[in-house]
Amino acid sequence: MAAKIIAELCQNHNGSLKTLGDMVNAVAEAGADYAKIQTMFADDLTFRERFEHGRIERAMPQVLRRPYHAEYDRLKSLDLDVDGHRAFLDLCRETGVKPLTTIFSRSRIPMVHDLGFDEVKVASYDCSSYPMIRELKEKFRYLFISTGATYDEEVQKTAETLKDYPYSFMHCVTVYPSPLTILNLTRMNYLRGFTHHVGFSDHTSVERDGLKAALVALWLGADIIERHFTILERGMTKDGPVSIDSQQLKSLVEYAGMSNDELERDHVSKIPEYYSMIGRKRPGLSHAERVNRDYYRGRFASKINGKTVFNWEETPDI
Repeated sequence: MAAKIIAELCQNHNGSLKTLGDMVNAVAEAGADYAKIQTMFADDLTFRERFEHGRIERAMPQVLRRPYHAEYDRLKSLDLDVDGHRAFLDLCRETGVKPLTTIFSRSRIPMVHDLGFDEVKVASYDCSSYPMIRELKEKFRYLFISTGATYDEEVQKTAETLKDYPYSFMHCVTVYPSPLTILNLTRMNYLRGFTHHVGFSDHTSVERDGLKAALVALWLGADIIERHFTILERGMTKDGPVSIDSQQLKSLVEYAGMSNDELERDHVSKIPEYYSMIGRKRPGLSHAERVNRDYYRGRFASKINGKTVFNWEETPDI
């Protein structure tokens, strides 16, 4: 059976419903299985003092500099409101593409459920947000869960939380773009100890590496490949450098239907770096991943009665 392909539209639509529609049509034409958006709202962005200035002295732990107001203004222009989500669902129905979204704050779960999504994605930084995951499994029939920047004990607890529930784990490396040498694609074998459905979310540089990482992941048995996708020039969006175009998406769909022998003979054997991508099953988090985790885990939260409630906090239902 061919591996499933998720085209991650992320915010490559630049807030334009026209561009979003053209993207869904391109995903359908390429033959991908899913088109995915992000249920991400600027109003859910959190203010955290330490990221306003980043590391001030070399003696301090490394901290990203991401001032709140500049990030809020950038994100606000990219929001897809409820009508935008509804338009996306309609487009997916019309084209036969399965709709998917990543929910970034718990307070948005009822909206996504009521709109009619029945499968959703969990971002890497929420793999250990157990209250959120419990709520998601009550609302949706299937979850795709990225495991980047997540410790082994957290992956294990998430698997225990999802016992007897259908889900996929998605291996990824939360460094953007990801060098081929740190992919550790054999970690998919570790994740198969929890679920038979394991995939790879690819954040490598398109210009530098093309589809190499996805090809090796497919050869190693990935059931799902998720790849950022754009129809715009790569310099026009923040995620452009890690986003493939329509022709590359068509090629990825074709590769997903190949046998292992075909992949090895015609493609993987011709990739000089393939062995360095295999890596280790339990590599631990790199310094860059820990720095990114520090910022992105908690980047969004629910705002309840003037209080910020993070996705991992054990609270009454939001």
